[in-house]
Amino acid sequence: MNAPQATRRGTRRGRGRQTRDFRATTSALEGLSLAGASVAVHVTDLDRGDVVLAGDDHLPLPIGGLGVVPLLIETAARIDAGTLDPHALAEREAGTLAPTGVWRSMAVPTLPIVDLAVLAAAAGDAAATNALLAQVGHENVTRRIVDLGMPRSALLDGFRCERGPDDAPYIALGTAREFAELFASLAAGTAVGPAVSERVVGWLSPVTDAGLVAAAVGGDPFSHEPDGHGLVHFAKTGRERGVRADAGVLAGRRGAFAYALIVAFDDLSLLHRHRVHQAFHALGGDLLEYAT
Repeated sequence: MNAPQATRRGTRRGRGRQTRDFRATTSALEGLSLAGASVAVHVTDLDRGDVVLAGDDHLPLPIGGLGVVPLLIETAARIDAGTLDPHALAEREAGTLAPTGVWRSMAVPTLPIVDLAVLAAAAGDAAATNALLAQVGHENVTRRIVDLGMPRSALLDGFRCERGPDDAPYIALGTAREFAELFASLAAGTAVGPAVSERVVGWLSPVTDAGLVAAAVGGDPFSHEPDGHGLVHFAKTGRERGVRADAGVLAGRRGAFAYALIVAFDDLSLLHRHRVHQAFHALGGDLLEYAT
């Protein structure tokens, strides 16, 4: 990875002037890059439209469950167009269980489409994602990704317990730039349209994966109430062996940012994994400092 470049300039939102150098994030990502990890990052100031941090943001990398976001957008678009009944029931996969998620531990074998979307978005539920993908159709999601202007990103497959030689090697590939821009469009209400954007943002809130960027926020991942500090945060994470990804929007009284960070690394030990997570915590801390 080339060293991420932070745009150093002041900004005013509310009270005071701040210099945004993302020093902690840059240092952490440079350390991961020197250790052999593939790192891509993109952060945009939503108030000014400036890219304030970028490094290898054009590089497609495996992104795990982050690739589900275009599926959610396609689902919301079909509901909005009246071509998909949000209350239609879908069945859980029979046979081999999806690797993660709460639905596989629940007694109910069918759920409405809209509930699958909530589980896929907020809880990263693999079985719910697979069922939703079966209902919406992989080709339709692929066309939606093209329409969203994401030529380097793709949802390749659903979740699997094991990947054989005939399976796609990853769930999804994506670039930090395209996913940061996608979340910026969700915040602006331009991802298909205002109604679709609002529905998807609702599915993505609250951020229940509090182990990556959200760790710095320290909010209650199970609360739908305002946090009391004027903070807005919605995001989607992706996790698989050797992959961590997080993209979202974090906005406060002094700033608003769309971000995406992707790290592909050798998951050789818990220490390797801890260092990767520290980089996400650093980004969360920098975003929190400049937004609030």
